[in-house]
Amino acid sequence: MSLKYDFTGKVALITGSSSGIGAATAQLFSKSGANVVVTGRNADAVAKVAKQCTDVSPKQLTALEVVGDLTNEEDCNRLIETTVQTFGKIDILVNNAGAGFLSSIDDTDYMEKFSLIMKTNLNSMVYMTHKCVPYLAKTRGNVINISSIAAKKYFYILSAYCTSKAGVDMFTKCMAAELGPKHHIRVNAILPGYVETNFTNSYELPKEIIDQSIVEMGAKYPVGRIGQSQDIANTVAYLASDTAAGFLTGTCLIADGGDIAANV
Repeated sequence: MSLKYDFTGKVALITGSSSGIGAATAQLFSKSGANVVVTGRNADAVAKVAKQCTDVSPKQLTALEVVGDLTNEEDCNRLIETTVQTFGKIDILVNNAGAGFLSSIDDTDYMEKFSLIMKTNLNSMVYMTHKCVPYLAKTRGNVINISSIAAKKYFYILSAYCTSKAGVDMFTKCMAAELGPKHHIRVNAILPGYVETNFTNSYELPKEIIDQSIVEMGAKYPVGRIGQSQDIANTVAYLASDTAAGFLTGTCLIADGGDIAANV
């Protein structure tokens, strides 16, 4: 039996929603009656997902398309301003935009990659939350940050990525403690395990190695498979629901198919 959520009248802004987890999340919110904002750097990809959102919306609500780079503060400001101008408010902020690069500490370009990862995975999340607080306070809304089990365990030559996600988890806890009493805003994080998306397929590895790793990881996971974008979208919807998760804040919810428990 599938759970059904009702986000009618809500406005959900999902960063990094032109593909993968973000796209699946935007579509689920649309299917559940929300007005959604689809954003990413590729205009064609944004338009494609926005159409999919409109198609599954019970009332055929038009998804808002905003093309921009979340590492650019001007683009962040434009994203928020356009959302409020269009829908009048923000109820749910999903900080999903992310990047990852394979890099060893002694690589000559390590600091360049480290800086870009921190700007994308952590700084943009902090900035978007900072700028959205006035609007979320008015709606007693909530924030869901997409972290990773990389915040909890070591991954080979992914130190920058792991560090950024550990920062996401601590930022989530700090914001929950600060924004709850002050503005009645809930803040939670989700820590996915291995999820098959364009993101996890982008580590500059040959396709055959990626395909092999999917099979091998799935066999090791206690649930018998790796994750799909919809798995994480379902978790986002749960945390966003005041009815289902109204008592949850400051939670870093692990959705990893048993990865950490089984020491995969």
